[in-house]
Amino acid sequence: MLRLLRKVVQTGQVTLPYPFAPVEVAPDFRGKPVYDFSRCLGCGACARACPPQAITVEWSAQRGVVTWSIHYGRCIFCGRCEEVCPTGAIGLSQDFELAATRAEDLVVRAELQMARCPGCGEPFAPARELEYVRASLEAARGAASPVLAARLQLCPRCRRREAAARSGPAGRRQGGGSR
Repeated sequence: MLRLLRKVVQTGQVTLPYPFAPVEVAPDFRGKPVYDFSRCLGCGACARACPPQAITVEWSAQRGVVTWSIHYGRCIFCGRCEEVCPTGAIGLSQDFELAATRAEDLVVRAELQMARCPGCGEPFAPARELEYVRASLEAARGAASPVLAARLQLCPRCRRREAAARSGPAGRRQGGGSR
């Protein structure tokens, strides 16, 4: 018994006084994802990459908004959302204490306005995402042409209609049938 007590005294304290004192975590610790609404495009890359489907992106054409939400009760802190976000709108913090009294307190939501097509008036994509694409094209090509900028504002259906009208009868197959 004396040898055991001696060994305990030599070893010292091996437990932390948590939760009575804060825990110091490693610098590369993956904690709670933090969402920066001002940088979000609403592209949904984070939702597609999220293994437990803690992040969802829902489109509402009637309201003309994209609703982004994260449910921290489902999050496994894997960091995939941070890796795939093109603008860095999601980052992992060192916060890991997520206790809440209600499940609704673990959900964060944000709404982004959708762009409306000038051709048909239907909402078709997040306005911030279109602006990001336009800026990326300008950075790659210099100044974007007015024709390209106008096409970017069209929904896919109106864009196809415009391309078909541009190609005219000469661009269509003769004979009408497939071989």
